[in-house]
Amino acid sequence: MCGIAGVFSCGAELGDADKSDAEKMLATLIHRGPDSRALRAGQGFVLGNTRLKITDPSENAALPMANEDGSVILAYNGAVTNFIDLKQELRLAEKHRFKSSSDAEVLVHLYEEEGIRFLRRLSGMFAFCLYDARRQKAYLARDFFGLRPVFYMPKNGKLYFASTIKAFFELGCFEKKINPEAIHHFLSLAYIPGELTPFEDIKELGGGEYIEIDIARGTWSKNQYYQLNYEQDNSLTEETAAAHLRDLLFNSLERNLAVDAPVGLTLSGGVDTGGLLGMLKSLGRSRRTHTFSIRVGEPSFDESRYQKILVDYANPIHHEISFGAEDVRESLKTHLSYMDEPSGDGAAIPLFLLAREAKNYVSVLLSGEGGDELFNAYETHRAFKARRMYRALAPAAARRMLLRLAEKMPVSFGKLSLDFVAKRFTRGAELDAPGAHMLFREAFSEEDKRRLLPNHDGFAPTDEIFRSLFRDLPFDDDLNKISFIDLKHYFIGDLMVKNDRMLMAHSIEGRYPYMDRPVVEFAARIPVGLKLKGFQGRYIQKKALAGLLPPAILRRRNMGLEMPYSTWFLRELRPLMEEYIAPNRLGRCGLFNHAAVMEIWREHLSRKKDHGRALWSLLSFLVWFDLFIYEGDHKSYRGHAPTVR
Repeated sequence: MCGIAGVFSCGAELGDADKSDAEKMLATLIHRGPDSRALRAGQGFVLGNTRLKITDPSENAALPMANEDGSVILAYNGAVTNFIDLKQELRLAEKHRFKSSSDAEVLVHLYEEEGIRFLRRLSGMFAFCLYDARRQKAYLARDFFGLRPVFYMPKNGKLYFASTIKAFFELGCFEKKINPEAIHHFLSLAYIPGELTPFEDIKELGGGEYIEIDIARGTWSKNQYYQLNYEQDNSLTEETAAAHLRDLLFNSLERNLAVDAPVGLTLSGGVDTGGLLGMLKSLGRSRRTHTFSIRVGEPSFDESRYQKILVDYANPIHHEISFGAEDVRESLKTHLSYMDEPSGDGAAIPLFLLAREAKNYVSVLLSGEGGDELFNAYETHRAFKARRMYRALAPAAARRMLLRLAEKMPVSFGKLSLDFVAKRFTRGAELDAPGAHMLFREAFSEEDKRRLLPNHDGFAPTDEIFRSLFRDLPFDDDLNKISFIDLKHYFIGDLMVKNDRMLMAHSIEGRYPYMDRPVVEFAARIPVGLKLKGFQGRYIQKKALAGLLPPAILRRRNMGLEMPYSTWFLRELRPLMEEYIAPNRLGRCGLFNHAAVMEIWREHLSRKKDHGRALWSLLSFLVWFDLFIYEGDHKSYRGHAPTVR
């Protein structure tokens, strides 16, 4: 993993000041590449790279990387997992003089052979900028599924780019003007979707997109080069689908292990990370693999029992990190200083602490991210299927009565509690499919936002993002449309933001074997009835992993790492929240109605409603606002993480 930054001419001439700007941007990315950093500059461009040495640690693999005559230059952040296969398949060593064994050099020569069309051959994760001196063109590209980030800002006839938002703060032309539409959607989703960022000036390139810059003409355009297709292969049987999926998973894991740095594994106790550990055991590698787990000190959120089952089964070198409310108070500002944007993901701080411990042992962490999305493991996927039956069997009057009963259920604040599921399901059953899906993920409702943001009305309801995409997708099965929405928005906008920022805060590269392109594309072809059979999610995944996991892991329900903020707001985190929603503190950003915030806070304290996720999102925004805008002291928190107890 590395960091990239730079600037291209789009009509305006570049000079020494632009090189200085790029150097300052690059300096903010040192945590993404502590091993080296370098710039390359020429007519109309400045490219910079920080480097974390993972594949070929020699100086021959230094970045930015150039071809033999220097006419093609690559600034690169990523891990293309099929680069060895491509090098052999296309006989690149016979056509070019290689000086390294890195994947970056393979990309340079692939471009020479095929132009930007070479993107279609890749698998893995990447964000890169490639400059072609002969054609006076450049390309800024992001991988298929948004595993690696890249941001851009067109300004004053120039196009700036970087791996992080904070890099743009080094530019005199950057204006710290909040994008109210992004905050509007953040309050609903607890993440910022699509190309939006917290700032009007900065956009995020989407998964499967690239920007083409014509330096000679001073123009640029954004293009989509890939979109996942859910075309079901109904010829697949359970046996053939499971066998092929198993082979693909092993192949993906082995390619992700082919690095020159120590590799560890995040171990949640679920099927996804458990499956990776089971495969490592089958490959004879589990006993020398470091695994890392979070233990949450609240029973309904604690997965340590399942983590122990896996540790006893595969005997890795295991590390358990305990996590409590005190860690939230100590790490809140530090983790957001790396996050660069507000995040309502309750697993971000635990992952930040896990990564800090892991850095003592490894430079790469395997993760099970993606398995939930590919194999329909989420509660909302089962709710989607149940909703159809419920509406068919229960008349409207009966549903209204059940909705009223659900709303009267006492609030428990437990993880995926009965009252939470019942309330979200009965409300969602009266909506269309994308609306019901979003309701399961909703933080603040549209009604809440109208009260909270009195001066920022006029934006489309957030669920329209889901609805418009749902309408436009050409897939035959509606559940596949829901899965695609999860990959397009929740996976990229929440999960990959959390994983990338929290691991790279400690200079660790995350790798995601479930999201290697052959696995994803095959999973998309598996008939829905084999992924969600009856109401059993992961059906075909579990069949593929049979014999590799203890039965107790295969039987357990889906859970996911999160913290019990709903309960902690009643006691341990109450003073912190009340500090930030006090009138003088809340008023700093000029966005929120204090009376509306206090009404929601009182509802939560009285257990009238569970606003835990919404309040955590609000707190995250307020702390982020202080760090990056009001106080502007975010730099002082990086590199000073508290000690794990």
